[in-house]
Amino acid sequence: MSLYVLAAVPVLTWLYLLLARGGFWRVSGQFAPLAANPALAKNVVAIVPARNEAPVIADAVQSLLQQRGGGSIHVIVIDDGSSDATQAAALAAAAGIGLAAHLSVVTAPPPPAGWSGKVWAMSQGVAAARQLDPDYLLFTDADIHHDADALGVLVSNAEARGADLVSCMVKLQAATTAERWLIPAFVFFFLMLYPPAWIASPRRRTAGAAGGCMLVRPQALERIGGISCLRSQIIDDCALARAIKHSGGSIWLGLTRSARSTRPYASFAEIGRMISRTAFNQLQHSYLLLAATLAALLLTYLLPPLLLLSGHRLSMALGAAAWMLMCIAYTPMLRFYRLSPICSLGLPAVALFYAAATVHSAVQYGRGRGGQWKGRAQDVRVSLE
Repeated sequence: MSLYVLAAVPVLTWLYLLLARGGFWRVSGQFAPLAANPALAKNVVAIVPARNEAPVIADAVQSLLQQRGGGSIHVIVIDDGSSDATQAAALAAAAGIGLAAHLSVVTAPPPPAGWSGKVWAMSQGVAAARQLDPDYLLFTDADIHHDADALGVLVSNAEARGADLVSCMVKLQAATTAERWLIPAFVFFFLMLYPPAWIASPRRRTAGAAGGCMLVRPQALERIGGISCLRSQIIDDCALARAIKHSGGSIWLGLTRSARSTRPYASFAEIGRMISRTAFNQLQHSYLLLAATLAALLLTYLLPPLLLLSGHRLSMALGAAAWMLMCIAYTPMLRFYRLSPICSLGLPAVALFYAAATVHSAVQYGRGRGGQWKGRAQDVRVSLE
């Protein structure tokens, strides 16, 4: 009897996820509902933190400067201690399309103690943007290509909703074998943690954002005490969303096809390091939460296929049912990335990979090397001595 009770757990879990988790898996319902409206043109300043981004920043700068329908735009690139030609690439990109006057490059000093590198760079961009009196700030990354109407869509939806923060999860690359197996799951898990319907609801405390594309009202930043309130955060996007929503602001998160990452991940190890960088921080550095997370992954993703080996008909049937529900939930994300629904059968193995990366994240934190990003350990214990 105990085996049958255990076998029922993943079935009930997936029924809950499908029916009562804000419809996070319904990809078609996660896009911005309004198209760009030229009548809602605003003054926008884009802030682009960049550290050793010479290979990708030219495309990002040009795509931002050539926006239409969102109003005027000025781009501020913050060079966060780059040792390559990031600054030169950004300046050349703007000059190459005759829009050098709409680009500023700020060299950020080293981050003070207690600041994460990216948030410090963001703060330098916000300080520079004040001189331009923007209606909105657009926080974006140096590896993001924005289609010409992307800013207009963000502005139109922010204005229509009266939102203080509108954020879109950009479309990540899914070209290499590692990307095809792991990247759709990354977005799937993110939306499961932060269901967009719950984020938009003022009745729920859930708050989340995607740092590659965040349109923010300056007044909302001022209300939370400015970027400095995020100084130690390495998951800065969700921390910003949380601060804005909990201060009474309105936020919205969704998916977009009009902005995409140009950063490739050639191997499983690269994606593993990307996951590991923030996973244990997401668990608040709690080994108890780590154990609970691993147990939940085992019950939700790995137990269903294991039950098929149990030899008990009811347990096998429950395992098959849970696996089928899992595939139903994951298939819309695979279609968004133009991958075969058959790949959904591999989600248990993908979840095991994510579990291993999460354990690695905890190990790295314990070794004083947490939050590794471009030569920086940004998630380390703070000594009380």
